[in-house]
Formats: sequence, structure tokens, C-alpha cells
Amino acid sequence: MSQERLDFAEALARKAGELGLDYFRKLDTLTVTQKGHQDLVSEADRNVETLIRDEIGKAYPQDAILGEEHGMEEGASGYTWVTDPIDGTANFVAGIPQWCVIIACVHKGQVIVGVIHDPVSNETFKAAAGHGAFLNGKPIKASDSESLSNGSVGVGFNGRTAVTDAVNVVGALVSKGGVFFRNASGGLMLAYAASGRLIGYVESHMNAWDCLAGMLITREAGGEVMEQDINHSLRHGARVVVGAPGVFSDLKEIAESSFSPLEAA
Repeated sequence: MSQERLDFAEALARKAGELGLDYFRKLDTLTVTQKGHQDLVSEADRNVETLIRDEIGKAYPQDAILGEEHGMEEGASGYTWVTDPIDGTANFVAGIPQWCVIIACVHKGQVIVGVIHDPVSNETFKAAAGHGAFLNGKPIKASDSESLSNGSVGVGFNGRTAVTDAVNVVGALVSKGGVFFRNASGGLMLAYAASGRLIGYVESHMNAWDCLAGMLITREAGGEVMEQDINHSLRHGARVVVGAPGVFSDLKEIAESSFSPLEAA
């Protein structure tokens, strides 16, 4: 069943990506103000998510859907689809080709399917629980780095938690001989950690639609992922630490010492 849903999610992410790419190309034709760009991105976000919701509704009418733009639509099947139509909107609006479509599926508190599709570079990262992780159909694996000084670590930044969270992580990482990386798309950075391009990724808070797919893909690629209560994450988001097995404990230590304490939800 998860393979069938994975195939569906991959095809849908590609279709949604094409629509997003159409909007992205239109940015060049807007000689108006920044607001014109922002309006286009808002329209793209809404319409790409609407496309995703409509397709899921046709294929799996009993399933719930949680998306960044339209919130939660309850279902009766026990399956919940989680989607971010355009992750990396700050990049999108600025014409930077680093954004992606994210689709995950959750069943009984477990993420069973995850797809992260980058339409600009035509890269699709995907995984079904227990079946490995793939990039454009080829198996991927997390980095074999055993030192923070060997490779780069993605560092996320958001407007919801203390500003010092990301600053502290960067300071701690650099002091241990590490290098930080940020491209303003948490989804893509998680995909890069899964595929060994980055040795890890940390962020003090991510929404479910940004992180669930990437955490599954990383785990299936042999990376380590900080445990989450997925049902809690659907409603409240999650603190995210993933990494190559050789550096995960170091990254977890950095996160714990750098992030402000989690508030009880």
C-alpha cells in the first residue's frame, strides 16, 4: 500500500512542480514592485496546494489533508497527507532556484511516504517506510562523515522561535571546526542531508509539512533522526535534528546546548 501511495505522491509532486515552475518563470515578466512578486507567489502557493488537494481528494477521498495554505481537512481512513506546495518561498519570490514541493503521508503515527521534488533541477527525493530512499530512482545514502569538520551542516532559521537559536548553533558548529550551510528551504536541506550532500541538518522548529518527508527520507537513507511524536508534530511542528551516523550525537549535543528550552504544548 505504501508503494502505491509513494508512486502517486511522486507523480503528484512532479505535476505540482510543473505548475509552480510556470509561476516561477513568470517572475521575469513582472517589472512591477516587490508586492507584485509577493502576490504572484501567494497565488502560486494557493493554486499549487489546491491542485495537490484536488488530486488527493480524487484518488483517496477518505484521507485527511494538512497543508500550509489551507490547514487541516479531516478524513475517515486514518491516513493524513501533509504538503507544502512551495517550500522556500523567500527564494521563489527573489528568483533564486532553490525551492521544492513536499508531500508526505502519515498512518497511525508513522510517516509512511515522503517526496521532496525540486522542479528547477528536476530532482525527486523519495522514500516509503522500510523500502530505502531514492533520488530520481537511484538509491541514496547519508554521508559517512565521522567529523563535523568533514562536510557542511544545514542550519534552519524560522520566525517562530528565539533568534538566538540559529545563531547559537552556528557559533557552536564553527567552534568545533564545522561549516554551516543555509539555502532557505528546509525541505531541500533535509533532502541534501539524506543524500549525503550535507552531513546533517538542525532547526529549532519546523512545521510538519516542511519536515516529515525529509525525516523519513533521511532515515531510509541510513541517517539518524531525532525521535518525534508524529501525531503531536502534525499539530504543533517539531524540533529537527538529523545527521550522518558518525556526527549525529555531536549535532544533537549542539542542538541541546544551543536551542532555548522546548515549551510544553
